Amino acid sequence: MEHTGFFPPHGGVNLKQLAEYLGAELDDTASAEVVVRSIAPVHRAGEGDVCYIISRKSRSELETCKASAIICLPALRSFVPDHVPVILSKRPHTDFALVGALLHPQAMRPIAFTSNSTGISPAAVIDPTARLEANIGVEPGAVIGAGAEIGEGTYIGANALIGPGVKIGRNCSIGGGASVLCAYLGNGVIIHNGARIGQDGFGYAPGPRGMIKIVQIGRVIIQDNVEIGANTTIDRGTMDDTVIGEGTKIDNQVQIGHNVRIGRHCAIVSQVGIAGSTVIGDGVQIGGQAGLNGHIHIGDGVQIGAKSGVMNSIPAGERYAGLPARPLWDFLRESAEIAKRSGARDKKDGSAEHD
Repeated sequence: MEHTGFFPPHGGVNLKQLAEYLGAELDDTASAEVVVRSIAPVHRAGEGDVCYIISRKSRSELETCKASAIICLPALRSFVPDHVPVILSKRPHTDFALVGALLHPQAMRPIAFTSNSTGISPAAVIDPTARLEANIGVEPGAVIGAGAEIGEGTYIGANALIGPGVKIGRNCSIGGGASVLCAYLGNGVIIHNGARIGQDGFGYAPGPRGMIKIVQIGRVIIQDNVEIGANTTIDRGTMDDTVIGEGTKIDNQVQIGHNVRIGRHCAIVSQVGIAGSTVIGDGVQIGGQAGLNGHIHIGDGVQIGAKSGVMNSIPAGERYAGLPARPLWDFLRESAEIAKRSGARDKKDGSAEHD
């Protein structure tokens, strides 16, 4: 595939430099001066591209690989064609991610509307009481409210809304059309296009004439190096704070309710819904379209399968799946039994029709 121009190739890094950057081993020093400029999947990688493999399942794709380098485990070295230089790594997936960031740094943050991501557009609306440090980019149509504070190196995308009193740390990126209200953000936070942070949570009390809105006066606290996907919504707390812990990564279209507290270095995949006042520990992984009940506790290191319905608290280190969610091996065993019974029933019905 030709480069489209959205993310053009790097000026070039030779394999010796690349291996040193990764702390990995270049298998053949004769290829030290080979230059790489971009990344590509194994099956179509060509000259100037870097790719990687982590499994023998990729063996068939290597038949068409013409990459300038491939990153792999030492145990997979023998599967790589002789014409492809090899960088031996103990963590090829991680190292490939580092290579991608090195070769395409502009793809690591939301795309700037203008060619220059620093400087304040005259078409932006900035309250005179807002405090902006140096080297900040503010795109056309962005609105920054009274008393807001924005740290050095931060980029505010086109038509983004930064509410009054919001504090955003340094080297953050707020994508186009996003809104950030009643929130404090640490350093290195990335919020993608259309995300909604800090709107009031869903809280009502029954009254004689219908539902009465419960006031929501809390905040959203987003710690350092959090990334929040496009069109994700994070409600502010009712009276306490909604908190997203350091290094946590949240996919697109996730809903996080008021007073939720998420720990450090969690991964939450698309279309997950987390009801209010749920507490999630560190290092938790939640698969796509899972739903979590409110007022429960998810322990450190828990893994929750896609489409699971979590009704109750889960102890640390457990793996759960299913609807309702239960320990993974219970879910797999029950699924196998259902499949077995279904197969036996289909076979019996087929025999009856034949008779």
